Amino acid sequence: MAPELRVPRFLTALPAPIRWLALPLALSCTVVVLIGSWGAPANVEVPTPTGKVAAYCQALAAALPPEVLGHARKDPSPASLYVAAWASSPRTVLRCGVDRPEELNGEHAKDLSPTIDDVTWWSQKLDDGGYRFITTMRRAYVEVTVPGGAFANPLDPVAALNPVVKANIP
Repeated sequence: MAPELRVPRFLTALPAPIRWLALPLALSCTVVVLIGSWGAPANVEVPTPTGKVAAYCQALAAALPPEVLGHARKDPSPASLYVAAWASSPRTVLRCGVDRPEELNGEHAKDLSPTIDDVTWWSQKLDDGGYRFITTMRRAYVEVTVPGGAFANPLDPVAALNPVVKANIP
């Protein structure tokens, strides 16, 4: 004879429709939380540098900090030596070995390009309110994308990453 299944007393006190929906609702919430915490920032293209540029980017990857301005490093999946990210959502993303932006050839070439400790960063405001910063005058192009509202000053994570970029990308 099969053992009798006993329903916990707190569940029997609830109306039937609530009892029936409790498990599906709990499972749905769990799935939403898991999906929301997975993987990479949306649409992160992994660069494919070669030769000396790849070597510079690999050196940079080894030297990147585990935390930037209080945000822990959470790299996209699958892992790549050429992409790093900090925070969970929205993420600040660094890509090394990107191609030279076409915008540097046109009217945007004269856009704001702050220099921090001998590293010049060309900046571009993105449609979503964030910023894209790319090193210029270096042997490899390094891009840092800062989402809108993630920091009081979008240049803060760039300034925090600047010393390691300067030390590894001549």
